[in-house]
Amino acid sequence: MARDLQSGKIVALKRVRFLNMDPESVRFMAREIHILRRLDHPNVIKLEGIVTSRLSHSLYLVFEYMEHDLAGLAVTPGLRFTEPQVKCFMRQILAGLHHCHGRGVLHRDIKGSNLLIDDNGVLKIADFGLATFFDPAKTQHLTSRVVTLWYRPPELLLGATEYGVAVDLWSTGCILAELLAGKPIMPGQTEVPNY
Repeated sequence: MARDLQSGKIVALKRVRFLNMDPESVRFMAREIHILRRLDHPNVIKLEGIVTSRLSHSLYLVFEYMEHDLAGLAVTPGLRFTEPQVKCFMRQILAGLHHCHGRGVLHRDIKGSNLLIDDNGVLKIADFGLATFFDPAKTQHLTSRVVTLWYRPPELLLGATEYGVAVDLWSTGCILAELLAGKPIMPGQTEVPNY
């Protein structure tokens, strides 16, 4: 958390160290910035700027500040979301994903900690570190090593390298079930089932 000295606005900083960074890490960071600059929607986190620091050998991505994340709220003792709240959150997630998918972006890591919520109940999809561009009209090979395990769809668990928006929608369905059940529905430590 930081304050923009010009506007006085509270912002969030994501620190990316670039000391001895390998080319692959730089490529991923550049892709995330490129993706964030392409997106502009009320339910997608807004990249407000980029700040560099030669002293700390870091790059800071500057975002609008959000007070909470869905995962943190979901485990708050005594807090249980009402059905209207769940519907409101789901509508916002789906609206944000519709925008991303319409601009050729797969998020590939929808989970509660990447869904930020402000004090007014506005939800924004964040953390595009695993996101990628896609074209539904073309076949492209992608990695199956994306999406946090508890929210990973079956095709990725089975090693699929050709997929589309369904991976984000599966994760969103897991979020819906989690909000209604009050706990994650498919927690696991490994991709291999224990029989």
